[in-house]
Amino acid sequence: MEDSEIVALYWKRAEQAILETMNKYGRYLKSIAYRILFNDADSEECVNDTYRNAWTAMPPHKPEKLGPFLGKITRNIALNMYERMTAEKRGAGEMPAALDELSEIIGSGESVEATVDAYLLSDLINEFLKGLNSETRKIFVRRYWYMSPVKEIADEYGMSESKVKMSLLRTREKLRDYLQKEGYAV
Repeated sequence: MEDSEIVALYWKRAEQAILETMNKYGRYLKSIAYRILFNDADSEECVNDTYRNAWTAMPPHKPEKLGPFLGKITRNIALNMYERMTAEKRGAGEMPAALDELSEIIGSGESVEATVDAYLLSDLINEFLKGLNSETRKIFVRRYWYMSPVKEIADEYGMSESKVKMSLLRTREKLRDYLQKEGYAV
């Protein structure tokens, strides 16, 4: 079923929308949550919460591309769950490693000022990503948005792990230079 047809089901408040979403995007959404949480049960909970949030978000939202819309919901739910879980203990997974790699450039995000600057930073990073070639952008997004392991990225793009790591390092350096040029304190 096409995304527009599934969205139309949400707008009609037809429960079939959830089933169609599960069939088309269930595995994709679970993989996003699992890369952050590394726990099947918690990942399933995030995906189920995604379906509920999508149900309440449509209407008024009418996404043209349902996959990224749902992926963003799942990612945010998983990150919130991760934050709650790690408030008391450190978890496993790719998120700590990926965030540590970026922390040298964008800071830890623990201060109030960092929270306020997050919107500005988001816009700057989006502009930066638009200027990258497709492969470099995909590698960067897979690592720092989807929290994919370096090995998985290397396998998917037919590269060595060292080439992926080097691409990520160079892209982080370019991002640092770009942010400094735009006046963002790094």
